[in-house]
Amino acid sequence: MDLNVNGQPHTLPEHARDPAMPLLWALRDGLNLTGTKFGCGIAACGACTVHVDGVATRSCVTPLASVQGKAITTIEALGSEAQPHALQLAWLAEQVPQCGYCQSGMLMAAAALLAKNRRPSDADIDAAISNLCRCGTYPRVRAAIHQAAEKMAGGKK
Repeated sequence: MDLNVNGQPHTLPEHARDPAMPLLWALRDGLNLTGTKFGCGIAACGACTVHVDGVATRSCVTPLASVQGKAITTIEALGSEAQPHALQLAWLAEQVPQCGYCQSGMLMAAAALLAKNRRPSDADIDAAISNLCRCGTYPRVRAAIHQAAEKMAGGKK
């Protein structure tokens, strides 16, 4: 079974080819892309959020069969050390991470939002970011998304 992950074709190893297997486990155990986290296993927390054809998707409940032929993007491809994504820079500037466990899913949900809506309101952010953060950094998340949106728009309001 082949997947298009982070712009590259990948052939899954034999142990990660069950079409019913959640995408999360194929990414983590099959491709060793461990930035995507397991949180709840029922799509409630969002720690496992990746993009499938640009849409924020909870990978813990997404079977491999449903992502065949689709573009999958994980946190590993959001930015790089040399060129971080505007959200990653804003996350640091706003000191969003506390324990950090939810951060990869939160960032991926925020990136999907900004790809669709370059100037989200607080209500837009609240509707799009349903990820859970046990540390309660939601005000910082909102501020970071606004900061990244401004940077991505060239600093214009």
